[in-house]
Amino acid sequence: MTRQLHLNLFIHGRGHHEAAWRHPSASPLALTDIHYYTDLARKAEAGCFDSIFLADTLAAGDDIASAPRIWLEPLTALAALAGATRRIGLIATCSTTYTEPFNLARQFASLDHITGGRVGWNIVTTWLVAASANYGGEGQLSHAERYARAEEYMRVVTALWDSWSDDAVLDDRAGGHYARAGSIRPVNHKGTYYQVSGPLNVPRGPQGRPVFVQAGSSETGRQFAARHAEAVFTAQMEKATAKDFYADLKRLAVAEGRDPAQVLILPGLSPVIGGTEADAHRIARELNDLSDPEVGRKRLSGRFGGHDFSHLPLDRPLSPEDFPDPASVEAARSRTEVIIGLVRRETPTLRQLLGYMAGARGHFVTAGSPEQIADLIEDWFHDGACDGFNLMPPVLPAMLEVFIAEVVPLLRKRGLFRREYDGVTLREHYGLARPDVTF
Repeated sequence: MTRQLHLNLFIHGRGHHEAAWRHPSASPLALTDIHYYTDLARKAEAGCFDSIFLADTLAAGDDIASAPRIWLEPLTALAALAGATRRIGLIATCSTTYTEPFNLARQFASLDHITGGRVGWNIVTTWLVAASANYGGEGQLSHAERYARAEEYMRVVTALWDSWSDDAVLDDRAGGHYARAGSIRPVNHKGTYYQVSGPLNVPRGPQGRPVFVQAGSSETGRQFAARHAEAVFTAQMEKATAKDFYADLKRLAVAEGRDPAQVLILPGLSPVIGGTEADAHRIARELNDLSDPEVGRKRLSGRFGGHDFSHLPLDRPLSPEDFPDPASVEAARSRTEVIIGLVRRETPTLRQLLGYMAGARGHFVTAGSPEQIADLIEDWFHDGACDGFNLMPPVLPAMLEVFIAEVVPLLRKRGLFRREYDGVTLREHYGLARPDVTF
């Protein structure tokens, strides 16, 4: 079978450009209106996307007055989206740092049943200082401790999902036997961070376990992904670094004894699409003109664990020395490395860097005609940079509609993307094996 491109829609605010909420083509619906999300999910399903993704944040930003990043809690929203869709995969973020393993396991097992096997879990180790304060913590956990907790967390939730065999439920009403008692086993986990008896009180889902998605690209994050992830949402600012990341993660997966084809790598892509290249660049300028550099400066500070960038002038070229050492940052370390890599290569001014990050927070941003976007996707896909893309439309729903109407047909004509769904579950869409019970 010919290798097929995978497409995930990342729904974020009214679009991935930080000024999208102000743009006239953005949705007029409130970010708390479920119809906004069901409309986008149905559009993506009509375009035969593999999946949609809802991110999460566990604290209100200090720039909330001018940069709305508040939306519905993702697990609750996915339950609503399950009833509004039939085939598309549904992925949500949930934190290993501030969620009890038993709660997460039963929520995702329930969602897998509700969706008929279409759910995925984006595994995050929350780094926000403000999130710690919301969950009774005394400060930010170190990068190393977050991942140490996450490793144990994965052992616990996997054991919980596997605490029911696939044939455990009999539902024999005539004989009076609901389940095979010997096929439901306790977990009895006692570790450094968690003590969980089990078994789970929800039977094993249609997929066995949700699809594991992960987005960390630091050295520790890559090792974690190589052990656990089945799809990786990565931020890459150019094709060369995307190819390096792709080759390295596939190599690490092999070293962990895994089939590299079972680890899909989907870089973020945020395309501004116009009828012509000139039209696309005009739209991009419109969006950038709506941005507030001081909002961007606050976001940059957050990426570097609260580092103060207020002394930097907007129009002086930057150097890596203007930033703290990524090894000293306890926030999302992989993203800091991406940003400093861009600064080292291109020496942008702070204004230029903030403008680029306004587009998609360190993911690949481009502007062009439908043909140019299709060419870029085909090039990255065939040249060892990706297995598909985490599509991050700069304005929603407008840029999603253009992508589906203008770019998807070109991808299909080139034999890269499906015309209809072949399977039912998210694992089938992604070409992933269903895991056996390992407990």
